[in-house]
Amino acid sequence: MIYHEIGKTGMRVSNLSFGASSLGGVFHNVQESDAIQAVFTAVEQGMNFIDVSPYYGHYKAETVLGKALKNIPRNKYYLSTKVGRYGKDGVNIWDYSGKRVTESVYESLERLNVDYIDLINVHDIEFADLNLVVSETLPALVELRDKNVVKHIGITDLQLENLKWVIEHAEPNTIESVLNFCHYSLNDDRLIDFIDYFEKHEVGIINASPLSMGLLSQRGVPAWHPAPKSLIEACRKAVEHCSSRNYPIEKLAIQYSISNPRIATTLFSSANPANVRKNIEFAEEPIDWDLVKDIQEIIGDQMRVSWSNS
Repeated sequence: MIYHEIGKTGMRVSNLSFGASSLGGVFHNVQESDAIQAVFTAVEQGMNFIDVSPYYGHYKAETVLGKALKNIPRNKYYLSTKVGRYGKDGVNIWDYSGKRVTESVYESLERLNVDYIDLINVHDIEFADLNLVVSETLPALVELRDKNVVKHIGITDLQLENLKWVIEHAEPNTIESVLNFCHYSLNDDRLIDFIDYFEKHEVGIINASPLSMGLLSQRGVPAWHPAPKSLIEACRKAVEHCSSRNYPIEKLAIQYSISNPRIATTLFSSANPANVRKNIEFAEEPIDWDLVKDIQEIIGDQMRVSWSNS
């Protein structure tokens, strides 16, 4: 695999990395044994960055991942988790207060069976008061970084403008990475417009959701997907074109999302060991750039059309 540094953190991570949201049964029910084996497979095949959140499956993903990590040497992976978004009894909860995020980090350590977290992220800041993130959430995480409970600090969001705003208003050297999703994929490359800004501030870039939350999938767009119908239809045509070329769109989507060396890594999620192996194989094959051009022409005026994360 190819490895890139996340900003100036010193963490050199695989360009395709393991997102553990599926371990929480976020998309469909999973077998815990398969989920654990998926983690083993990812690490064995060279993925050394794992991302999770207490929000995924309302603590289930962290719990299942923790069972896997007990059996993996700590020097084999970098671990990222988050604060701010939670859930209980099927109800989503948001709490970005300094007190709660500090408690959350220690709770995650226990669930994950680790002594420290490599990268702690403020999760989906669009749901927070951004002034609170700057004045209270991030300072609380800086205190934990000073104690070596966490090694590095990042922020995540769908909205790129929010990431930029917080970087501009936070204390210098606080934010070391951003995690953005659905903006460096076959149908939306808007992340490109912000790369210079992030690099200027020495902030590393993590990309997620190469399949654009299922838009770029032979399985079909999930019923809950918030994309407008026009974009869904354009992506459906793109899927059909790839199928006619005997080139799964999932393969092209992953290859495209990892193709930019200025983006440290792209996260995908699966609790199926076979899918993990398949995606790694996709990543190691050369991309068909002519097909990328075809697909983006098919998507046409729906390129860069996004949606709200609410």
